Amino acid sequence: MDKNLKWKALIYGLIIVGCLYGFIGYPHAPVSWSAIKQNFTERIHLGLDLKGGTYLIIQVMTDDALNAETDQTIELIRTELLNRQITSADLRKRDLDHIEVRGIDSSRAADFREMFNDKFAVSWDLSSLAGDVSGFTLGMKPSVGSELRSEAVKQTVQTLRNRIDALGVTEPVIQERSAGSYEVLVQLPGVDDPEKVDRVIGQPAILELKIVKDGPFPTQQAAMAAHGNTVPPDMELLKSVEKSAPGQPSSEQYYYVDRIASITGRDLKGARPQLDENGRPAVGFTLNNAGAVRFSQVTQQNLHKQLAIVLDRKIQSAPEIQSQISDSGQITGNFSQVQAEELALVLRSGALPASLKYLQKATVGPSLGNDSIREGILASIVGLVLVVIFMVIYYKLSGVNAVTALFFNLIILLAALAYFGATLTLPGIAGVILTIGMAVDSNVLVFERIREELRLGKNVVSAIDRGFGNAFRTIIDTHVTTIVSALFLFLFGTGPVKGFAVTLTVGLAANVFTAVYVSRLIFDWHVSNQPRGATLSI
Repeated sequence: MDKNLKWKALIYGLIIVGCLYGFIGYPHAPVSWSAIKQNFTERIHLGLDLKGGTYLIIQVMTDDALNAETDQTIELIRTELLNRQITSADLRKRDLDHIEVRGIDSSRAADFREMFNDKFAVSWDLSSLAGDVSGFTLGMKPSVGSELRSEAVKQTVQTLRNRIDALGVTEPVIQERSAGSYEVLVQLPGVDDPEKVDRVIGQPAILELKIVKDGPFPTQQAAMAAHGNTVPPDMELLKSVEKSAPGQPSSEQYYYVDRIASITGRDLKGARPQLDENGRPAVGFTLNNAGAVRFSQVTQQNLHKQLAIVLDRKIQSAPEIQSQISDSGQITGNFSQVQAEELALVLRSGALPASLKYLQKATVGPSLGNDSIREGILASIVGLVLVVIFMVIYYKLSGVNAVTALFFNLIILLAALAYFGATLTLPGIAGVILTIGMAVDSNVLVFERIREELRLGKNVVSAIDRGFGNAFRTIIDTHVTTIVSALFLFLFGTGPVKGFAVTLTVGLAANVFTAVYVSRLIFDWHVSNQPRGATLSI
């Protein structure tokens, strides 16, 4: 054999061995089919449609993010007015992106505008309040509102990913469904417990620490009556869910608390399950530097008042502030140990910036996934067998060459999926089947070119050389155009469509290598071992 052929055979052989290791791994003794199968299943990740699991489409209620930004801006305006000694009769939120400021002394109007330009002009527009010469309206800029909505979706995706990673889900799909829809697609292969998904993923876990202004009241009616059946504009009425003893619910209680939270979940640095002073499950939390500074100021200014620990707009507990607190606290309530651990996980992962609404929820059973795998593999095998029969009958020994290149193609494809950590879906199996057809098509192009050269009277070596050379450009053209199409499917498609695009692209890239180089090596090896003037079975 020619020395160059030996080197090519060695290099191609090492590539195939590396690919075999990629999706089978090292066969530890004793070597058995079950051990190889187990290694294979550990390296090839199956998608939701093959493995079963949970499928969700979630709407992010982005208005919540705008409301939170407006509330925070009101608090900042109030602080700035106090620092600059500008008196205001009324400061309130008109709607989710407008703030009204009334009662500014006409002599301080210029100072108010200066304060606005210094602190708020980047995100807000200022205008005079219609019919009120001493009032102003702040309106959130449309570009800022759009950015806040987009950021809320991105933060939701990241928070959900953190929570799901903590659950140990393999190869989840978490992504914005389409630009501007404010919807998130979640696919959790192997997770068939929708109740646990709801508890961990769907829990907003919006943590707020608020000073209690009045209460407790035994009923909501009593609380409303205490303030003339209206809730003061700077307060909100919240229900307490705290229980007096494990398993013994206390009477219903309501508190008036500050509308604006002193500390929110954004200020959290960490959370962990622990026990309270009575030995009951609780959740301890620590604050970041900025949160610790504010918490220290708030607790110092409100000694011996109650601090409401609010989770998802329900008061979990309302302890009295005994001393100044800086960077840590504890959420107590009627938690079980499991609930405390799950709440700590959710808080650690980050509070959601907005509430969520399920638009679609489905659970795919593993039996359906097994049926899909079985039918997909059966379709692949049937297609492969028919291709093998046709190629061997029509091209004889050259057909065996094509079949060998085809098997190498499949080995490289599976190895790429394993090495890249890609997820194989049912459309991905369809991509494998299409790859088989494209691989055979490339071999047919080469073989027919070689036949044409032989009919023109060329010798075998020359016919092989010109056949591969002439077919190469056509193969590249067809493969590049198909890969470009697959690229668009990957960029704009959802999870299953992306799976089809990935397997098709990898299969086509592998096909160029096997149909052109591996097949050429087999032909050259065959000719080098034949006497001069030998014919080619094609």
